[in-house]
Amino acid sequence: MLHFDNRLVRELPGDADTRNQPRQVLGALWSPVMPTPVVAPRLIAWSRDLAHEMEIEERDLTSPAWIAALAGNALLPGMTAYATCYGGHQFGSWARQLGDGRAIFLGEAINSAGQRFEMQLKGAGPTPYSRRADGRAVLRSSIREFLCSEAMHHLGVPTTRALSLVSTGETVVRDMFYDGHPVAEPGAVVCRVAPSFIRFGHFELPASRTDRPLLSQVVNFTIARDFPHLAALPMTPDERLARWFGEVCERTARLIVHWMRVGFVHGVMNTDNMSILGLTIDYGPYGWVDDFDPAWTPNTTDADGRRYCFGRQPAIARWNLEQLAGALSFIAADPDELAQALARYDEVLTAEFSQAFAAKFGFAAWRPDDAALVEDAFTLLHEGEVDMTWFFRRLAWTDLQAPDLAILKDAFYSEKSFDEHAADFAAWLSRWVGRVLTDNEPVGVRVARMNAVNPRYVLRNYLAQQAIDRAERGDPEMIGELLEVLRHPYDEQAGREAFAAKRPEWARHKAGCSMLSCSS
Repeated sequence: MLHFDNRLVRELPGDADTRNQPRQVLGALWSPVMPTPVVAPRLIAWSRDLAHEMEIEERDLTSPAWIAALAGNALLPGMTAYATCYGGHQFGSWARQLGDGRAIFLGEAINSAGQRFEMQLKGAGPTPYSRRADGRAVLRSSIREFLCSEAMHHLGVPTTRALSLVSTGETVVRDMFYDGHPVAEPGAVVCRVAPSFIRFGHFELPASRTDRPLLSQVVNFTIARDFPHLAALPMTPDERLARWFGEVCERTARLIVHWMRVGFVHGVMNTDNMSILGLTIDYGPYGWVDDFDPAWTPNTTDADGRRYCFGRQPAIARWNLEQLAGALSFIAADPDELAQALARYDEVLTAEFSQAFAAKFGFAAWRPDDAALVEDAFTLLHEGEVDMTWFFRRLAWTDLQAPDLAILKDAFYSEKSFDEHAADFAAWLSRWVGRVLTDNEPVGVRVARMNAVNPRYVLRNYLAQQAIDRAERGDPEMIGELLEVLRHPYDEQAGREAFAAKRPEWARHKAGCSMLSCSS
């Protein structure tokens, strides 16, 4: 039975000012704020998997009372509406107070097993942190967030989840590419769910304001609620702080390895978009690598500097952790202990990367000299304009007794590129076969291992855009189709091969299919 606990608002200081207008909020982690009702809410998609975990019956979730709550038109018994206060580094620069500008919490739901689910509406209206914005979200970005949250979960990537997608019956004006051409688009609200939405920025902001009491309160609360195994250990507060930060570093490292494994690019790795639990959070201008390019970013805002491109994600995550360490050092007795804990990021990243990419390439275990073979593969993928997802699924099918380069041909984006690079790929394939044969294991074991970490289906931008285009015309059916396919991303699904197709040529430069902006 689901009930609401709402521990955050009970245990952390709230904003005494109840005005819902843009302002600086001092000495508080949250502000009470009610969602702004919409005219014609319609539930157009929901995650049955997440609803089941939360113990919400489908008949309840699709009832008028629940739809009203998921649209921001009403609260159910036990719900408490609020938005939280945090700061962040955006594109490497300190941005001061940010906060939940278009996200409003409904509270913390607890199921019968004791699992915690913070529920948050994205696009439910303005908050004290909205600055000059309207707090709304458009249908296109809401579809992308809804689908990607669930797709990442089924890929095995730590992530926030999405319970529902509600269209509002209203329009929202957005300038998609910040080029002076705003248009009115259909509006929507997504209900996001996570054990905790606490971010690096929740600690950075009080530290920047030299608010030691609030910073200490947030740290202690986070450890007690979200890391109870650490709270129970007999340690001094400073030992616990360093131990906790080390675990945050470990979780972040594992997250980044997952991103690199499946070819996911977050697109806007600001510190306010980094989860303290090591979850993928805030799905904005994300994308999956199609033709392999470590310098690719899906974010138009990042097109020049490429700070958040695919290949830089491990380094940026570490930089973000350094900023968190800097904030925590404000209350640490010995900041050097935080520096030592930061080393856990490098250690775990190396270990997890080796394990994940050994499986990705079909090796029984990682060997030191495998690095050259792996690096050469990615160099060739880039030079040959080869689809990352297709390459690894095709590689698994290679006959080790009679390897034929033709098995990889469909992974190339052009026949010309295949012809130009065939000799180099053939030489690499021969080396790979030789390496795999040294493991001396049954073919089925290797193939199963590779297919368990190399997805057949990912949420390519062009697929999401097709679902968006149809939904904006009044047909949301493809959202459900994609959601069902993405529930089993590693399986061959007969009749659904079209959802695994490489990016078509028409989508190479089409808006929404190649690069996106931070705009919602």
